[in-house]
Amino acid sequence: MESSADIRAALIIPALNEEPVIGRTLASVPAGLFAQIIVADNGSTDRTAEIARSCGAIVLSTPEPGYGSACLRAIESLSGDIEAVVFMQADSSEDPREAILLLQPIADGQADLVIGSRTLGNVEPGALLAHQRFGNALATLMMRLLFRHSFSDLGPFRAIRRSALMALDMREPRYGWTVEMQVKALRRKLRVIEVPVSYKRRAAGENKISGNLVNSAKAGATILYTVLRNAV
Repeated sequence: MESSADIRAALIIPALNEEPVIGRTLASVPAGLFAQIIVADNGSTDRTAEIARSCGAIVLSTPEPGYGSACLRAIESLSGDIEAVVFMQADSSEDPREAILLLQPIADGQADLVIGSRTLGNVEPGALLAHQRFGNALATLMMRLLFRHSFSDLGPFRAIRRSALMALDMREPRYGWTVEMQVKALRRKLRVIEVPVSYKRRAAGENKISGNLVNSAKAGATILYTVLRNAV
């Protein structure tokens, strides 16, 4: 059995105006776990990029707006020896030490894509708001009806084998990114599993999507449209 520490993995963190928290997030990443740590700066107007660089991360400027755009830009910069990629948020809501739980099934050859499920794990009170839970439930219900596969979450904390990621031909530039990955993985019959992860309220800064009902509604509509678009 190969250890998750033996697989060459990269960590990708999209970030937009995360000056209050990006340093704390990067400081909590276990030393030596990742061969590359990439912060995809999605047009920040604060010191996000400067702080991330000072913490040793590779910082990529990604002026085209959108979570997916930031992820796509970061994927382009992966070194050739990277075997797996972990995606994580910048706001310290996720525990990067749990990346080992995501990478281990890939290292063991048991999975191609591992979703960190917040709903199966330990969620701090107030971290997942009611409209987030509703949108999550609706999107996962649609996937169950369309693809006969039960997901518990669309959690952004996830790991994927690099070869599988390349095969998915990801294109979604905004918040449909996570569900596009899950739907395409099912259509291509990749091995997909979920593992429980912890989830906390953001440590500092602004909730740009979940903390704004209008933005949450737009993100939710994008997610549902992405499920339907990729079902045909």
